Amino acid sequence: MNEVVISGVGSTKFGKHDGVTAIELATDASLQAIVESELDMNKIGAIYLGNFVSGFLTGQEVLAGLLADKLGISGVPATKVEGACASGGIAFKHACMAVLSGQCEAALAVGVEKMTHAKTSKVTQALNCALDHEADAASGLTYPGLFALVWQAHASLYGTSRKDVSEVIKKNRSNGLKNPLASMGKIVTAEDIEASPMIADPLRLYDCCPISDGSAAVVVTRADFAQNNKIAPTKIKASVQVSGRAKLAAHTNLCGFETTENAAKQAFENAGVKPADIDVVELHDCFSIAEIVDSEDMGFMSKGHGGGWVSEGRTQINGDLPINPSGGLEAKGHPVGATGLGQIYEVVHQLRGTHPNQVKNARIGMTHNLGGTGVSCTVNILAAE
Repeated sequence: MNEVVISGVGSTKFGKHDGVTAIELATDASLQAIVESELDMNKIGAIYLGNFVSGFLTGQEVLAGLLADKLGISGVPATKVEGACASGGIAFKHACMAVLSGQCEAALAVGVEKMTHAKTSKVTQALNCALDHEADAASGLTYPGLFALVWQAHASLYGTSRKDVSEVIKKNRSNGLKNPLASMGKIVTAEDIEASPMIADPLRLYDCCPISDGSAAVVVTRADFAQNNKIAPTKIKASVQVSGRAKLAAHTNLCGFETTENAAKQAFENAGVKPADIDVVELHDCFSIAEIVDSEDMGFMSKGHGGGWVSEGRTQINGDLPINPSGGLEAKGHPVGATGLGQIYEVVHQLRGTHPNQVKNARIGMTHNLGGTGVSCTVNILAAE
């Protein structure tokens, strides 16, 4: 991966964008990334667009081709990729492979989703497309229900408490206050959280990330293309994509996701670094308990200790391992196809030293983007020049 770098990033705010289409959002983020990369538009040789539910919620597909046409670079390969909530991370992986293989000298990875115009019931139905319909969806399972089961299993085995999980929400919502791209930054108390409506016991409303619109984009180039740029490029030390089991019954342990474990292990091996070398992490906190199990699955602490780390303040911006200083999905929102690239945007700014919630001396960062019941996962390790 040492031959490819990130030369430009862009992002819209995540939240509610009334009267704006998915293509308009994607165009905004893409142009930001292209301008920052200092590339001529005609140097982009491939486009990969991550999106999950546009066809279901808006009736519009062929987004990658529409974006290429809107940008004025029609004629290059333009491909939509889908891996549930990991769609954006998969688009980035494909952009890296396109440049690394010599297919092109620069590639654009974009993620986008338009969700807030639809009723919650319709969005729930759309997201349930990531379940195994023969095995799980027929039972009435939804994703809040899934992560409620994960929390119950984790609490039963390790004693993870409501207080531990609430600390995730308090931290991430507070982090979101300083991030201009976050839509749900807020100071919340344990009492606020416990007074919010029950969604799927023990998950309450504050435990769930908000439905959002938004887009994020990244330009990946050969390293020599960006060596004279005004903004130093970001090194891609590892970019890993793995698949996992879709059926809930196929998971032998609901206290985590084997897909995340496999992806993180491969990423550390490919990058030649250890968990202790990571300075900042943006991971997939679609529900509050997810941050705890994700951090354990990635190997940052022993199983059962994730809740303790957050309760002790060790995952705060000034802690041992800052996790989701952007506010994560809890505060930014979760425009599904854009989330993985939004995480990369945040880590790139951390490594440049330009983040509104800057982690001191951040040199190596990591992102984690999980899809479905662990059916897809991407993990990236990035480093400052």
